Amino acid sequence: MTVDYVPGYAAHPATERSLLATLAYIAFLLLIFVGLDAFSPPAAVSRFGGVQEASGGDSLRQICFLLTAGCIVLTAWQRFGLGLLRALPVSMLLLLGWCLASALWSPDAGVVVRRAGLQVLIVFSALLSVETVGARRAFDIWRVILAIVLLVNFVSIPLIGAARHGGDEIDTALIGNWRGLYGHKNIAGAVCAMTVIVFLFSRTGWRNWIGIGVALAAGVFLAMTHSKSSMGFLVLALLAGLFYHLSWRDGLSRAILIVATAILLLALAAMAVLDAEALTRLLQDPDEFTGRSAIWAAELAYIRDHPLLGSGFGTFTDTKGLSPLHGYVSGSWVAAVSHGHNGYLQLLVTIGGIGFVLTMVAVVLRPFQRFWALDDDSSAFKPMLFALFVFMVLHNIMESDFLEGGGAWVVLLLVMAALDSMARQAPRSTGS
Repeated sequence: MTVDYVPGYAAHPATERSLLATLAYIAFLLLIFVGLDAFSPPAAVSRFGGVQEASGGDSLRQICFLLTAGCIVLTAWQRFGLGLLRALPVSMLLLLGWCLASALWSPDAGVVVRRAGLQVLIVFSALLSVETVGARRAFDIWRVILAIVLLVNFVSIPLIGAARHGGDEIDTALIGNWRGLYGHKNIAGAVCAMTVIVFLFSRTGWRNWIGIGVALAAGVFLAMTHSKSSMGFLVLALLAGLFYHLSWRDGLSRAILIVATAILLLALAAMAVLDAEALTRLLQDPDEFTGRSAIWAAELAYIRDHPLLGSGFGTFTDTKGLSPLHGYVSGSWVAAVSHGHNGYLQLLVTIGGIGFVLTMVAVVLRPFQRFWALDDDSSAFKPMLFALFVFMVLHNIMESDFLEGGGAWVVLLLVMAALDSMARQAPRSTGS
């Protein structure tokens, strides 16, 4: 009889696969939340709040994402085989397929293919990592990385000049704002807001004194970035997470919260209608919202002329060609705008009405359906996911995160993957 001999110092194969999956996931998070150009802000900053960003097509970046995604897919295949497909929702696959297909009518098909291909790598990496590592462990690892990033950001302020917006900014309102290792204060602000959420909801009650302390520190850095969008939406997201934690235990509490929210939204809509003239003046003033209103007006004009297909995925700007908004603005400022400052409008511009519907189904409606089920878990994990989800949905009103490959987009993917993983485990957990 043959007996297989395993040395005492050798790791169990399952342990080795788990370690590789964890390391690959950490590498992926570092690529997203630190990147390859920390403390190296883009050279051009627009008056309208945008910065020229990396095209997403440079060779080193693509190679790093490709290698990381390869490791993640390999470990998922070793563990699940063809079962890894369960982590890839059909709605998301249809959306990615549409983004790639937009190369057929885009004036710059090469840009579309490169950028859509990078998004395929990012989406697969995020969804498969959560499936392989585990939902709660994936967020625990991300929480540690956020704490390290926050520490680095604080240390960098007195030591590294690029950690603040410098005096060469075209938009003088940016000068002195903290940005840490990121290229723009709005990116740093969003990461700080997410840090506040994950640490406040890491445990429930005052026993979470470490989480509260880190959240306060992240709040201080957020305040110093002067990222108004992130500060405002953070408050709403925290309230949403708190209400979810308190109200999603039974159907009556949930119904009361939904009715109260509907009444509040109707009241806000009525106020907007009654004061429509002042609201119109606000939106038509290019100096408001750091120039966003001018960008939105141009986007709306383009959408009216191209309602279904759009200009092609990833072609909004930085294509070494003309932005689709050229011809819809009266000035040359559009050449310095890096994104549309509204994720919903930018989707309509780039992948059209069809792509917009596919995106809403995949990344908004489907996750919301997962959240609708009552939460019988006493921990704050699902409320944390809900707070992050609300923050991302609101953040796209003022910034463009959907399908952009940045930290906010990846976090939305992690939330989606965690919800799907928990839904698959629910029947087994309830039966035990």
